[in-house]
Amino acid sequence: MAATTHTVTNQVPPLVGYDVFAADRALSEAVERHIEPGVLPVAREELGALGRSAGSAQAQEWGAQANEHPPVLRTHDRYGNRIDEVEFHPAWHRLLGHAVAAGLTDAWGRPAGHVRRAAGFLVWTQAEAGHGCPLSMTHAAVPALRTDPVLAAEWEPRLTSYVYEEGLRPASEKAGVLFGMGMTEKQGGTDVRSNTTRAEPIAGEGEYLLTGHKWFCSAPMSDGFLVLAQAPGGLSCFLVPRVLPDGSRNAFAIQRLKDKLGNKSNASSEVEFDGTWARRVGEEGRGVRTIIEMVAATRLDCVVGSAALMRQAVAQAIHHATYRSAFGGLLIEKPLMRNVLADLALESEAATVLAMRLAAAYDTDSEEERAFLRLAVPAAKYWVTKRCTPVVGEALECLGGNGYVEESGMPRLLREAPLNSIWEGSGNVQALDVLRALQREPQALDAFLREVGKARGADHRLDAAIKDLLTELADLEGIEARARRLVERMALVLQGSLLVRWAPPEVSDAFCASRLGGDWGAAFGTLPHSLDLASVVTRARPVAD
Repeated sequence: MAATTHTVTNQVPPLVGYDVFAADRALSEAVERHIEPGVLPVAREELGALGRSAGSAQAQEWGAQANEHPPVLRTHDRYGNRIDEVEFHPAWHRLLGHAVAAGLTDAWGRPAGHVRRAAGFLVWTQAEAGHGCPLSMTHAAVPALRTDPVLAAEWEPRLTSYVYEEGLRPASEKAGVLFGMGMTEKQGGTDVRSNTTRAEPIAGEGEYLLTGHKWFCSAPMSDGFLVLAQAPGGLSCFLVPRVLPDGSRNAFAIQRLKDKLGNKSNASSEVEFDGTWARRVGEEGRGVRTIIEMVAATRLDCVVGSAALMRQAVAQAIHHATYRSAFGGLLIEKPLMRNVLADLALESEAATVLAMRLAAAYDTDSEEERAFLRLAVPAAKYWVTKRCTPVVGEALECLGGNGYVEESGMPRLLREAPLNSIWEGSGNVQALDVLRALQREPQALDAFLREVGKARGADHRLDAAIKDLLTELADLEGIEARARRLVERMALVLQGSLLVRWAPPEVSDAFCASRLGGDWGAAFGTLPHSLDLASVVTRARPVAD
């Protein structure tokens, strides 16, 4: 075949070799806003280094390899001995090692730790999202373990370590460890109070033997797990190490790995306990209360992780439109494509600004901020994670047929997009959690409304939306059936308030006109044509200043 037929033109160069952090104005501005001046230079330096790594060809290759070569379960060795090990591609370990070294499991003990970690998590997981699961659970285990000072003293230094060590060995022999979680069971799923795993106390103080199963246990090669089981005093929380102090393997039978829609690089498993040694965390009968702080922290990571997926999808779409020509000009110059890209950029920026505001609330750790988080976290988890899939799907379409091909990376983003909406409680669970807080914790609503009210008077559409929200909150008749509608409105009003206060006028104007003012269609690309859409798209373009 003649070589002239293979001349390649009008193809887009890969989005590679750039600083993922610096190129994201919404994120970098949030870091400037939420980190005190004395800490900011160090944070900027570490996030810039991580951003350059995330945008490198090497990290992108690791992400592709970790998904092309998913984990493999080895239940037995060649002689028939039970080993219950999961083999990962070397790229998985490189991704995890880089993440741990960047402090993505250390938020609880350093200045502005949650903002720095959330920003880093948002940057680094754009290279590959699956390994974010053990990072998130390791980070989130800290507040649960702090209910037992002895356990916290033993495990927290390793959980927050900057050293990643693969392989199963006693935790005392490792400089850093990873944690997982096991809550759901076959018969109950999210209804964890129906768990049937039994915990029988033995002679040692706080020691038990567990018998039962866990239907979902992610990252089963972690060094330890927080699990729920029925003790004599009721549902309780337990720490289950994979390897016991004497070097022997704990009873932890991995029955199979889940064949998932996405998240292919990460191993999710079913495990069986049969005389499995465990140490109780917190009091008997208070398992949910003990583990709930871990759940709340991982829910925040669902928001941050979805914001990361949206940002990467939107960055790819705008990058493509910047270089691709069609119908006599660059796609980015076409009014209709510009409308689509601006609409996607709004969703991405709103998610990022909200995620970073929640992280900042964790750093402040006042009664007011804790009350705010009680409503804001489940509301944000509900809405941001739900917006992820349509955003990624529309961004993929911006690349046309090229976006439907695996080599573009967009299909992997699309398969990953629904996960965060399901993990740690799906949509109805989040909506019901918001209702529970509204009914039981009036201080949470007060804190939420004070936060939203900081932008009152700045935009008439936001003011009207706040008024409508107050009307809905005043009417509790049939509240459960309309819980999703209420929580969606709460999340949108909160996002609108934050954007009005902190985003450029063209961004807040477009958001309020569409999401709050109703001047919007049922699909992306239906923003009012009179808005400054070009500025919105330019702001979101992934090019560092």
